[in-house]
Amino acid sequence: MSSWLWPTTADVGLRVFASSFDGLFVEAAHGVQNYLMSSESYEDIKTEVRHSGEWRVTSQHAPFDRSFLFIAWIEEVLYRNEVHQEWLVDSLVRVEETEHGLVLVAHVQWINGNTVKREIEIKAVTTHELRVAEVRKGETIASQWQDVPSFDGPGWFADVVFDI
Repeated sequence: MSSWLWPTTADVGLRVFASSFDGLFVEAAHGVQNYLMSSESYEDIKTEVRHSGEWRVTSQHAPFDRSFLFIAWIEEVLYRNEVHQEWLVDSLVRVEETEHGLVLVAHVQWINGNTVKREIEIKAVTTHELRVAEVRKGETIASQWQDVPSFDGPGWFADVVFDI
């Protein structure tokens, strides 16, 4: 596992770590899905029919900002869950830089979201305490939360807060 929940006053935060920038998006999606779904659903989703496709995500607010692309990706995962009942189970992500901004291209596998029992709902992804940053070799990102480990670079990490 490469994502850990951390407490906030009224919401919940997620810290994500990955060895690459592209991998950060994959780990974030898994962290969000794990938070939403009930423990009973873990085994159930393994037997569901998988569908595949390509999701393309951009940030309308700040097209060249990595942090806003990160938020846009999580919002896309939540939107697909809630509106299209597409529960993401696996993805391969590539971030491209175009003349119009960053584009996340995800080759995804998803199952029918109606088959997944959810325990909680995320109302919004916030920019409160949002951080998306590279961790250089020899650099350590300390944790202020007991259940969240510290990380040694190289790699990437992100902190994001959800309104629940």
